[in-house]
Amino acid sequence: MNHVSMRIDGVRYDDDVEPRLLLVHYLREVAGRTGTPVGCDTSNCGACTVLMNGVSVKSCSVLAVQADGAEITTIQGLANGEWHPLQRAFHEEHALQCGYCTPGMIMAAADLLRDNPRPSEQEVRDGLEGNLCRCTGYQNIVRAVLRVAGEMAGEQAGAAS
Repeated sequence: MNHVSMRIDGVRYDDDVEPRLLLVHYLREVAGRTGTPVGCDTSNCGACTVLMNGVSVKSCSVLAVQADGAEITTIQGLANGEWHPLQRAFHEEHALQCGYCTPGMIMAAADLLRDNPRPSEQEVRDGLEGNLCRCTGYQNIVRAVLRVAGEMAGEQAGAAS
């Protein structure tokens, strides 16, 4: 057993864990952060993407012991009592169907917009390339991210395309 201490969505967790426990399973089973889905468990789909110290990571490819001392933000912690602008835009732009990839897409988009607040359409596509969606065809996802980028720049909703 290894001891880990981390902050998840602003709450401190201290636990003894098996060295092989994946962060995604720690988040779901120990911290109760079930908004982060287990997708492929092979780091191919990106559904389990979270922010670790502000950078997007696929939590199925990170061991809980590697997150010791880290600040983790999940889809549940992204909003502070209200929907985050990305969550709202995904809803309003119909950027989801089954919703399975949505938490990871939103978390990857949050990281993208932190690094590049005014991405082009191609930069959004490139920035989300590690997150797979089998339902939407990506058009509305890209539109939602561009919408939030425009809103952050002071444009009215619908002006960014």
